Amino acid sequence: LEIGVQYEALLLQLTLLFLAILAPDLFLSEHKFCFTNDGKTLHRTKRGWMWNQFFLLEEYTGPDTQYVGKLHTDQDKGDGNLKYILTGDGAGSLFIIDENTGDIHAAKKLDREEKSLYVLRAKAIDRKTGRQVEPESEFIIKIHDINDNEPKFTKDTYTASIPEMSGVGTSVIQVTATDADDANYGNSAKVVYSILQGQPYFSVDPETGIIKTALPDMSRENREQYQVVIQAKDMGGQMGGLSGTTTVNITLTDVNDNPPRFPQSSYQFSSPESAAPGTPLGRIKANDPDVGENAEIEYSISSGDGSDMFDIITDKDTQEGIITVKKHLDFENKVLYTLKVEASNTHPDPRFLQLGPFKDTAFVKISVEDIDEPPVFSRPWYLIEVDEDAKEGSIIGQVVAQDPDIAKNAIKYSVDRHTDLDRIFNIYSGNGSLFLSKPLDREETPWHNITVIATEINNPKQSSQIPVFIRILDINDHAPEFANYYETFVCENAKAGQLIQTVSAIDKDQPPRGHKFFFELVPEFAVHPNFSVVDNKGNC
Repeated sequence: LEIGVQYEALLLQLTLLFLAILAPDLFLSEHKFCFTNDGKTLHRTKRGWMWNQFFLLEEYTGPDTQYVGKLHTDQDKGDGNLKYILTGDGAGSLFIIDENTGDIHAAKKLDREEKSLYVLRAKAIDRKTGRQVEPESEFIIKIHDINDNEPKFTKDTYTASIPEMSGVGTSVIQVTATDADDANYGNSAKVVYSILQGQPYFSVDPETGIIKTALPDMSRENREQYQVVIQAKDMGGQMGGLSGTTTVNITLTDVNDNPPRFPQSSYQFSSPESAAPGTPLGRIKANDPDVGENAEIEYSISSGDGSDMFDIITDKDTQEGIITVKKHLDFENKVLYTLKVEASNTHPDPRFLQLGPFKDTAFVKISVEDIDEPPVFSRPWYLIEVDEDAKEGSIIGQVVAQDPDIAKNAIKYSVDRHTDLDRIFNIYSGNGSLFLSKPLDREETPWHNITVIATEINNPKQSSQIPVFIRILDINDHAPEFANYYETFVCENAKAGQLIQTVSAIDKDQPPRGHKFFFELVPEFAVHPNFSVVDNKGNC
């Protein structure tokens, strides 16, 4: 390696010397200083030569110090009377000059990536007089690059995502690597990308570092995570180039490419006939391998003889369908219902509709269970009318109830005594006939509201109540009465026919079309009366 590096430096120096000979005007200066890379002074008759730029190889590891070049002036006669002085970047530390000969050497190994050029100044003085024999001249030492830096990615690990089912060539992410070597010299900094891990699923553009999909129809449900290793190699990817790697973690994101599917074609549930509307009977679930909103499902009843009796609601948290009771059930009326239930995606993707309908159906059978129900009256309430003069023991009406169950258990009736504290009414327990236990008086109580209870004989816990409204009808059992006590005064000179008092009457009875009274004097006072009564054909 040391021989190769020295050879490269020597070749560079010879190239520069050759250019100086062929095109001296490129290096021509008004000063008589000349700088040589080979230890020999270049000169012309009239003016001195000066090389104002030197090249050094970085990272030189030879056994001797690296020779930079030589300072020389036409004033130097070779008698040692002149002294060469070097100042500027690294003078005395990195670069050392032989003050007698003007030879310059690099004292240390140099790194172009640390500093790529050095600006120095040279002058020659007379040792005896200390006088400067030539004006100070400036020159540059450029550090020649070697390939000593591998490409480095901007991140150790990249993270990217792409929708599943993406087409071949879809861009995923771009990775970038940089090389600290000199991009203007050779191929040391020319980076080429390649994929070490991740084929055949992904590829990388060798020049741009853009990672793309390489296989069609990659499914997240089959595989969600991929780890891709990308290499960046300098020297244009040629053998001997340095390289670096990075890892790219790629996630396939979900799209709605899967319809919901019921795991079975039919389901069986049961419900007691006493279940109240809204009672949940069971849950069904269609499976969707997608995630997020792509897996959201809406359940509905599409048909069936139980579509009016049952409902289905969607549990948004579990994506399950909950079967509920919609109306009151009756085992004696119908014992089995069948529903056709549909599960459909709420956010279908138009790109995948050609794969088929994004919904599925299943049948749900619901059997109704019989329970021991209380007796049911033939009416929601009863109205009974009875004359107020009805005799005790008279039957005034009847209530009817029966057991709705198939067993048709026998019923007994009773009166709720909290609603008939005076025990005016009673009932025959066997047939529900109501009869009077006490006389009635409409003028005292025109209405009676009682409650009748029907109870199953074999199961007293099963009972029902019904209101019975009893209206007492009026009969004419009260004589008319004067509305007030009348005390009349008349003057002694009152004329015959003069009105001295108007009287009115009332009757506690309530005839259908109102009262009509007739007024006359009591018969024993009708002979030779001093007063007479005129009937106005009304109530007064």
